[in-house]
Amino acid sequence: MTSTETNERTGSADDRVILGCMGLGGTWDTAPYSPGDIDTAEAAIQAALESGISTFDHADIYRKGKAESVFGEVLARTPGLRERITLQSKCGIRQAEGDLPGLYDLRGPTILRRVEDSLTRLRTDHLDLLLLHRPDPLADPAEIAEALESLHRQGLVRRFGVSNMNAAQIALLQHHLGLPLVANQLEMSLHRRDWVEDGVLVDTPESAAVGFPTGTVEHCVRHGVRLQAWGPLAKGRYTGRQETAADHETATLVAEFAKAKGTTPESVVLGWLQRHPARIVPVIGTTDPERIRACRDAATDDDAGTARGTARLGHEEWYRLWIAARGHRLP
Repeated sequence: MTSTETNERTGSADDRVILGCMGLGGTWDTAPYSPGDIDTAEAAIQAALESGISTFDHADIYRKGKAESVFGEVLARTPGLRERITLQSKCGIRQAEGDLPGLYDLRGPTILRRVEDSLTRLRTDHLDLLLLHRPDPLADPAEIAEALESLHRQGLVRRFGVSNMNAAQIALLQHHLGLPLVANQLEMSLHRRDWVEDGVLVDTPESAAVGFPTGTVEHCVRHGVRLQAWGPLAKGRYTGRQETAADHETATLVAEFAKAKGTTPESVVLGWLQRHPARIVPVIGTTDPERIRACRDAATDDDAGTARGTARLGHEEWYRLWIAARGHRLP
């Protein structure tokens, strides 16, 4: 497979880091967004671009649609910006309304309607990548596939993926879908380590407590499904907010590595994920331009670590961080 073919399959625009846009758009209620919210979105987008990040992650439910709307406002007032970036969004979660509880909905007509609404809010004629936000136990995979293929035929969505799904769910959907699923977005971080713990706790008493679906990471690697990690900075747990002794020890080690490498603690924490051979792409959720810029080295390092500063970790460094975060030795 050539490099170009790989890029087309992953839909990642070669970005090593993605900016998650959940924090844009003001409040989570139905109050309208303000001009200041648009300015905040513009500042975050600019900081991302300056840091080598050009892929932006949305979902139709973020800020009740306002995250997509303010992003669309920035696109509308910035000629040429849409051509410079990759846009992905998600659908499949319906938030609580009146007496109706929050639920999942991946029925075909719902998918089509939600994508059309996202395109309207984003003021664009297509998504580069659509992710199905969470599994819907009542969904018919053949119906989902039909909806996705219709979106592709119309030119409304170029590539497709999933979020929060296990290997079996991905395989079942792919069985019905004539287009490749190219991404799976999961919570993954130095703090949320079940995805890596699962692989080393086989035949140990701790294995039952992990809960991560065995084989999901391996399935994604084998079938070219790029893993995207949401919550990769663990809400600043190792870069400013420690809650446990293990957090403090890990944060101290992160700071030590950052100083030695001439980079930032944020880039080291993201670099821990990126060091895994699955080529995980962190989706950072901050809207603070300075925190976005603090992730620059993780976004711009190549595999040789030749950027201005480096987030690359050696084999032993990677293990030292993992064991510190665990708070006890490996089995």
